[in-house]
Amino acid sequence: MRSKIVAGNWKMNKNLDEGLALTSEIVNMFKDEVNSDALAIIAAPFPLLSGVNGLIKDTDNVFLAAQTCSEYASGAYTGEVSTSMLSSVGVAYVILGHSERRGYFHESDEILAKKTDTVLQAGMKPIFCCGESLETRESGDHFKFVCDQLTAGLFHLDADAFSKVVIAYEPIWAIGTGKTASAEQAQEMHEKLRAHVAEKYGKDIADDTSILYGGSCKPGNAAEIFAGKDVDGGLIGGASLKSRDFVDIIKAF
Repeated sequence: MRSKIVAGNWKMNKNLDEGLALTSEIVNMFKDEVNSDALAIIAAPFPLLSGVNGLIKDTDNVFLAAQTCSEYASGAYTGEVSTSMLSSVGVAYVILGHSERRGYFHESDEILAKKTDTVLQAGMKPIFCCGESLETRESGDHFKFVCDQLTAGLFHLDADAFSKVVIAYEPIWAIGTGKTASAEQAQEMHEKLRAHVAEKYGKDIADDTSILYGGSCKPGNAAEIFAGKDVDGGLIGGASLKSRDFVDIIKAF
Protein backbone atom coordinates (compact mmCIF):
# COMPACT_ATOMS: atom_id res chain seq x y z
CA MET A 1 0.00 0.00 0.00
CA ARG A 2 1.38 3.41 -0.94
CA SER A 3 2.25 5.93 1.75
CA LYS A 4 0.20 9.00 2.57
CA ILE A 5 2.68 11.89 2.74
CA VAL A 6 2.65 15.59 3.53
CA ALA A 7 6.02 17.20 2.76
CA GLY A 8 6.76 20.75 3.85
CA ASN A 9 9.14 22.64 1.56
CA TRP A 10 10.45 25.61 3.52
CA LYS A 11 12.33 26.93 0.47
CA MET A 12 14.71 29.78 1.43
CA ASN A 13 12.96 30.66 4.69
CA LYS A 14 13.77 30.44 8.42
CA ASN A 15 17.07 30.94 10.21
CA LEU A 16 18.32 28.26 12.61
CA ASP A 17 16.47 29.43 15.71
CA GLU A 18 13.23 29.94 13.78
CA GLY A 19 13.53 26.58 12.08
CA LEU A 20 14.16 24.69 15.31
CA ALA A 21 11.19 26.40 16.97
CA LEU A 22 8.93 25.49 14.05
CA THR A 23 10.16 21.89 14.03
CA SER A 24 9.57 21.52 17.75
CA GLU A 25 6.01 22.79 17.36
CA ILE A 26 5.33 20.40 14.47
CA VAL A 27 6.75 17.38 16.31
CA ASN A 28 4.71 18.07 19.46
CA MET A 29 1.49 18.73 17.54
CA PHE A 30 2.02 15.66 15.38
CA LYS A 31 2.49 13.47 18.45
CA ASP A 32 -0.56 14.87 20.23
CA GLU A 33 -3.01 15.28 17.36
CA VAL A 34 -2.27 13.05 14.37
CA ASN A 35 -3.92 9.65 14.55
CA SER A 36 -3.40 8.52 10.95
CA ASP A 37 -0.44 6.64 9.50
CA ALA A 38 0.47 9.63 7.31
CA LEU A 39 4.12 10.62 7.05
CA ALA A 40 5.33 14.18 7.60
CA ILE A 41 8.48 15.32 5.79
CA ILE A 42 10.33 18.54 6.58
CA ALA A 43 12.47 19.92 3.73
CA ALA A 44 14.58 22.54 5.49
CA PRO A 45 17.40 24.68 4.02
CA PHE A 46 20.86 23.08 4.11
CA PRO A 47 22.22 24.94 7.19
CA LEU A 48 19.22 23.80 9.26
CA LEU A 49 19.22 20.10 8.38
CA SER A 50 21.38 18.80 11.22
CA GLY A 51 19.53 20.80 13.85
CA VAL A 52 16.11 19.76 12.56
CA ASN A 53 17.23 16.13 12.49
CA GLY A 54 18.12 16.36 16.17
CA LEU A 55 14.48 17.15 16.95
CA ILE A 56 12.85 14.54 14.72
CA LYS A 57 15.23 11.58 14.80
CA ASP A 58 13.36 9.83 17.62
CA THR A 59 9.93 10.24 16.02
CA ASP A 60 8.18 7.48 14.10
CA ASN A 61 6.51 9.36 11.26
CA VAL A 62 8.44 12.62 10.78
CA PHE A 63 11.31 12.56 8.29
CA LEU A 64 13.95 14.96 6.99
CA ALA A 65 14.37 16.08 3.38
CA ALA A 66 16.78 18.28 1.46
CA GLN A 67 15.51 20.66 -1.21
CA THR A 68 18.06 19.57 -3.84
CA CYS A 69 21.53 18.05 -4.11
CA SER A 70 24.51 17.90 -6.43
CA GLU A 71 24.71 15.31 -9.17
CA TYR A 72 28.39 14.88 -8.26
CA ALA A 73 29.63 12.60 -5.48
CA SER A 74 32.44 14.94 -4.37
CA GLY A 75 35.14 17.22 -5.72
CA ALA A 76 35.87 20.80 -6.71
CA TYR A 77 32.28 22.03 -6.98
CA THR A 78 32.22 25.10 -4.75
CA GLY A 79 28.85 25.69 -3.12
CA GLU A 80 27.41 22.28 -3.97
CA VAL A 81 26.15 19.72 -1.44
CA SER A 82 26.60 16.00 -2.04
CA THR A 83 24.27 13.14 -1.20
CA SER A 84 26.81 11.66 1.23
CA MET A 85 26.80 14.95 3.15
CA LEU A 86 23.01 14.90 3.29
CA SER A 87 22.82 11.28 4.35
CA SER A 88 25.33 11.93 7.12
CA VAL A 89 22.99 14.45 8.79
CA GLY A 90 19.91 12.23 8.65
CA VAL A 91 18.28 13.19 5.37
CA ALA A 92 15.87 10.51 4.13
CA TYR A 93 14.33 12.26 1.09
CA VAL A 94 15.58 14.76 -1.49
CA ILE A 95 13.32 17.01 -3.57
CA LEU A 96 14.39 16.96 -7.22
CA GLY A 97 13.16 18.95 -10.20
CA HIS A 98 11.11 21.51 -8.30
CA SER A 99 9.70 24.09 -10.72
CA GLU A 100 11.89 26.79 -9.15
CA ARG A 101 15.02 24.68 -9.66
CA ARG A 102 14.02 23.93 -13.25
CA GLY A 103 13.13 27.55 -13.96
CA TYR A 104 15.60 29.70 -12.02
CA PHE A 105 18.58 27.34 -12.07
CA HIS A 106 17.99 25.70 -15.46
CA GLU A 107 18.06 22.11 -14.23
CA SER A 108 17.59 19.93 -17.29
CA ASP A 109 16.05 16.47 -17.60
CA GLU A 110 19.56 15.08 -18.02
CA ILE A 111 20.81 16.67 -14.81
CA LEU A 112 17.73 15.51 -12.91
CA ALA A 113 18.20 11.93 -14.11
CA LYS A 114 21.77 12.04 -12.76
CA LYS A 115 20.62 13.54 -9.48
CA THR A 116 17.99 10.82 -9.15
CA ASP A 117 20.69 8.19 -9.53
CA THR A 118 22.95 9.79 -6.92
CA VAL A 119 20.11 10.07 -4.40
CA LEU A 120 19.14 6.43 -4.80
CA GLN A 121 22.74 5.27 -4.66
CA ALA A 122 23.10 7.07 -1.32
CA GLY A 123 20.11 5.19 0.10
CA MET A 124 17.73 8.15 0.12
CA LYS A 125 14.42 8.59 -1.71
CA PRO A 126 13.77 11.20 -4.41
CA ILE A 127 10.65 13.35 -4.36
CA PHE A 128 10.59 13.98 -8.10
CA CYS A 129 8.65 17.07 -9.18
CA CYS A 130 6.88 17.57 -12.48
CA GLY A 131 4.40 20.12 -13.76
CA GLU A 132 3.36 22.41 -16.57
CA SER A 133 3.16 26.15 -17.19
CA LEU A 134 0.00 28.08 -18.05
CA GLU A 135 1.07 28.24 -21.69
CA THR A 136 1.48 24.46 -21.85
CA ARG A 137 -1.86 23.83 -20.14
CA GLU A 138 -3.70 26.20 -22.46
CA SER A 139 -2.09 24.55 -25.50
CA GLY A 140 -3.70 21.25 -24.52
CA ASP A 141 -0.36 19.43 -24.36
CA HIS A 142 -0.21 19.34 -20.55
CA PHE A 143 -0.70 15.62 -20.04
CA LYS A 144 1.99 14.68 -22.56
CA PHE A 145 4.36 17.36 -21.27
CA VAL A 146 4.21 16.19 -17.66
CA CYS A 147 4.38 12.50 -18.55
CA ASP A 148 7.42 13.26 -20.70
CA GLN A 149 9.12 14.78 -17.65
CA LEU A 150 8.73 11.46 -15.85
CA THR A 151 10.02 9.56 -18.85
CA ALA A 152 13.11 11.75 -19.17
CA GLY A 153 13.97 11.94 -15.49
CA LEU A 154 12.95 8.55 -14.12
CA PHE A 155 12.25 5.89 -16.72
CA HIS A 156 15.89 4.88 -17.06
CA LEU A 157 15.53 3.28 -13.60
CA ASP A 158 14.87 -0.40 -13.13
CA ALA A 159 11.66 -1.40 -11.35
CA ASP A 160 13.29 -1.84 -7.93
CA ALA A 161 14.89 1.61 -8.04
CA PHE A 162 11.73 3.29 -9.34
CA SER A 163 9.70 1.79 -6.49
CA LYS A 164 11.62 4.06 -4.09
CA VAL A 165 10.57 7.28 -5.87
CA VAL A 166 7.84 9.66 -4.72
CA ILE A 167 6.29 11.85 -7.44
CA ALA A 168 5.05 15.40 -6.82
CA TYR A 169 2.84 17.15 -9.37
CA GLU A 170 3.08 20.96 -9.41
CA PRO A 171 0.54 22.84 -11.54
CA ILE A 172 2.86 25.79 -12.14
CA TRP A 173 0.03 27.59 -13.94
CA ALA A 174 -1.95 27.73 -10.68
CA ILE A 175 0.83 29.05 -8.43
CA GLY A 176 0.96 32.85 -8.15
CA THR A 177 -1.10 33.39 -11.30
CA GLY A 178 -4.50 34.06 -9.80
CA LYS A 179 -5.81 30.85 -11.35
CA THR A 180 -6.83 27.94 -9.15
CA ALA A 181 -6.49 24.24 -9.82
CA SER A 182 -9.55 22.30 -8.72
CA ALA A 183 -9.49 19.01 -6.86
CA GLU A 184 -10.85 17.43 -10.04
CA GLN A 185 -7.97 18.80 -12.12
CA ALA A 186 -5.47 17.51 -9.55
CA GLN A 187 -7.02 14.05 -9.60
CA GLU A 188 -7.15 14.05 -13.40
CA MET A 189 -3.41 14.69 -13.72
CA HIS A 190 -2.49 12.24 -10.97
CA GLU A 191 -4.54 9.55 -12.70
CA LYS A 192 -2.67 10.22 -15.97
CA LEU A 193 0.68 10.04 -14.20
CA ARG A 194 -0.18 6.75 -12.50
CA ALA A 195 -1.32 5.28 -15.80
CA HIS A 196 1.94 6.43 -17.40
CA VAL A 197 3.94 4.69 -14.67
CA ALA A 198 1.84 1.55 -15.14
CA GLU A 199 2.65 1.46 -18.86
CA LYS A 200 6.35 1.37 -18.02
CA TYR A 201 6.55 -0.60 -14.78
CA GLY A 202 3.22 -2.40 -14.45
CA LYS A 203 0.09 -1.88 -12.39
CA ASP A 204 1.48 -3.15 -9.09
CA ILE A 205 4.36 -0.66 -8.96
CA ALA A 206 2.11 2.15 -10.20
CA ASP A 207 -0.43 1.39 -7.48
CA ASP A 208 2.32 1.53 -4.86
CA THR A 209 3.77 4.86 -6.05
CA SER A 210 2.87 7.87 -3.91
CA ILE A 211 1.93 10.93 -5.99
CA LEU A 212 1.73 14.23 -4.12
CA TYR A 213 -0.05 17.42 -5.13
CA GLY A 214 2.01 20.62 -5.04
CA GLY A 215 -0.40 23.39 -5.92
CA SER A 216 -1.31 25.79 -3.10
CA CYS A 217 -2.67 23.16 -0.72
CA LYS A 218 -3.99 24.67 2.52
CA PRO A 219 -5.97 23.47 5.57
CA GLY A 220 -9.16 24.69 3.93
CA ASN A 221 -8.83 22.63 0.74
CA ALA A 222 -6.60 19.72 1.77
CA ALA A 223 -9.38 17.24 2.57
CA GLU A 224 -11.07 17.85 -0.78
CA ILE A 225 -7.81 17.48 -2.71
CA PHE A 226 -6.69 14.39 -0.76
CA ALA A 227 -10.04 12.74 -1.45
CA GLY A 228 -8.91 12.09 -5.03
CA LYS A 229 -8.22 8.38 -5.39
CA ASP A 230 -4.83 9.03 -6.97
CA VAL A 231 -3.79 11.91 -4.69
CA ASP A 232 -1.59 10.61 -1.88
CA GLY A 233 -0.77 13.85 -0.09
CA GLY A 234 0.86 17.18 -0.74
CA LEU A 235 4.11 19.01 -1.29
CA ILE A 236 3.37 22.11 0.77
CA GLY A 237 5.05 25.50 0.38
CA GLY A 238 3.85 28.54 2.31
CA ALA A 239 1.50 26.64 4.62
CA SER A 240 4.42 24.52 5.87
CA LEU A 241 5.95 27.60 7.50
CA LYS A 242 3.14 27.70 10.09
CA SER A 243 2.98 24.69 12.39
CA ARG A 244 -0.79 24.92 12.88
CA ASP A 245 -1.48 24.99 9.14
CA PHE A 246 1.00 22.21 8.35
CA VAL A 247 -0.34 19.84 10.99
CA ASP A 248 -3.95 20.60 10.03
CA ILE A 249 -3.12 19.63 6.46
CA ILE A 250 -1.71 16.33 7.73
CA LYS A 251 -4.86 15.81 9.77
CA ALA A 252 -6.93 16.18 6.58
CA PHE A 253 -6.27 12.46 6.01
